[in-house]
Amino acid sequence: MKNSKLFIAGFLLLGMMFMGSQCGSTEITSAKLYIQQKNYPRALDVLKKEITKNPNSDEGYYLLGYVYGEQGDIPEMVDAYNKSLGISKQFEKNIDDSKKYFWAQAFNRGVTYYQRGNKATDQDSVKMFYDKSIADFNSAILIEPDSADTYKNLAFVYLSKGDNNSAIEPLQKLIDKDKNIDGYKFLGEIYYVNGTNLKNAGKVDEAKAEYNKAIDILKEGMNLYPNDSDMLLTLSNSYIGADRTNEALEPFKKGVEAEPENKYYRYNYGVLLLGIDDFEGAVTQFKKAVEIDSEYENAVYNLGVAYVKWGNYLNKKADAEGKMSEEYKTKYQAALPYLEKAVEMKNADAQTWETLGKVYSILGMQDEATKAFNKADELRK
Repeated sequence: MKNSKLFIAGFLLLGMMFMGSQCGSTEITSAKLYIQQKNYPRALDVLKKEITKNPNSDEGYYLLGYVYGEQGDIPEMVDAYNKSLGISKQFEKNIDDSKKYFWAQAFNRGVTYYQRGNKATDQDSVKMFYDKSIADFNSAILIEPDSADTYKNLAFVYLSKGDNNSAIEPLQKLIDKDKNIDGYKFLGEIYYVNGTNLKNAGKVDEAKAEYNKAIDILKEGMNLYPNDSDMLLTLSNSYIGADRTNEALEPFKKGVEAEPENKYYRYNYGVLLLGIDDFEGAVTQFKKAVEIDSEYENAVYNLGVAYVKWGNYLNKKADAEGKMSEEYKTKYQAALPYLEKAVEMKNADAQTWETLGKVYSILGMQDEATKAFNKADELRK
């Protein structure tokens, strides 16, 4: 999990929690004894009798909440604590300390179960650990609904589980409470992926609605984090998916003009230009991004892709016009050094190797093409 924060809480001494308060009823006295003995079922019985006899027993509800917490019944714990505070503020400090204690327990268990899920190899075990982690983080949220870290970790568990839609609510909460960069980044990505899946399924209007959600979230995020390359890329792709490319071109162009040495602005402006088949413009922007940072992987790879798409376009154009032309091959040749560099970079995947293999094939470099295709197959396995 990115940036998950393991909170280690101090242990609350039960003796200190229950000593020093004024003498109460027989039920209260018995409950404290049972709690110190960790006999929570008996404590629960006498505390229920206490609040039945005395509905305004602030201490009774406070102790009842603590017992529910020790039994893992967080909703009942929170309800009992709220009732105690509704009667008086006498036990407010005890309740605040107790909530911190149970919040930390739930949070730490959530982290532990998540880590176990990541390490498990059996899919049933992975699901079991993730589900336990989700339950504990939800309990932590119920106890302390203002903790941004809890929403963040809950969202990451859902994402790891592959349940992207369930991650939407905690990510939005993370944004609302903390304006957290991961909230914007991952929520925008979810909406973008949803839009792409709907588009592939032929649900064009529904897809545009998801793309527009992505745009709204990512534009807000970019105002706070203007140099985040992941958000910039998803934003530009979302504009393309929503058929709003022309709307996006001008602000991205202005960004490049304002900060010409910003590789991210150059790169994402290039993505938009490539999306409208402005191959020359896209190549210019990607080249500039690579000049600024020769190890900028996305720019290196997409510079090669831009040349490939340019070559495809020229080839189809020549066929449509009934012409015999080798011009398109010059674009494939221009793509070659960038794709060869891209496959040597750390994030090279099967798609990168396959694209290189296709270029080798078109250029008649069959031995190289075979090796590239074999490498793509190896990575897929």
